[in-house]
Amino acid sequence: PDWATALVEMQETFGLPTLPHRIESFVISNIQGAENVAGMVVCEGGELKKSDFRKFIIRTVEGADDFASMREAVHRRYTRLQREAKPLPDLILIDGGKGQLASAAEALLELGLGDLPMIGIVKPRGRHEEISHFLVRGREDEPISLGPTEPVLRLMQRIRDETHRYAVAYHRLRRAMRDFASELTAIPGGGEKLKDRLLRNFGSL
Repeated sequence: PDWATALVEMQETFGLPTLPHRIESFVISNIQGAENVAGMVVCEGGELKKSDFRKFIIRTVEGADDFASMREAVHRRYTRLQREAKPLPDLILIDGGKGQLASAAEALLELGLGDLPMIGIVKPRGRHEEISHFLVRGREDEPISLGPTEPVLRLMQRIRDETHRYAVAYHRLRRAMRDFASELTAIPGGGEKLKDRLLRNFGSL
């Protein structure tokens, strides 16, 4: 696929101030609030840049509050970029509707980054693998829908799918580690040192 052309069309479609050469995409993953994590993937020049992917354990949110979780992940990401004086993305993608988008926008405003372009990716109810429409921050009441064969939609779907895959894989790992630890703790005399030795030797529960 010609992702370079898709990026040009993306700029035109969403009215972005610059070509979205670097895109950072966020999603929250949990089951009823348990093992609450966020995943962030990066797309540069239309290609996924796996070395820049990041995982976040959500620390300040109790239960399944995706809005607050998204706010924390976005705030932590761009606090760090500012502290390390690293380049900011041209576009941020948020997996979710108005609530998630507003929460992410709050985090950016707190950091003085209110001008960073941001788009919410909205799924149809009950069909999480599809994309219903897009919400551009600042124009949330003007949803944008794209045809299934349009290059922009295909690129956005690719980024969103990879973000989801990455976050879910991390969530499952965290859950497996939690189950592993609880099973080993039930063993009489199963302290931290024994758990570490068993995990190193056998690799899984």
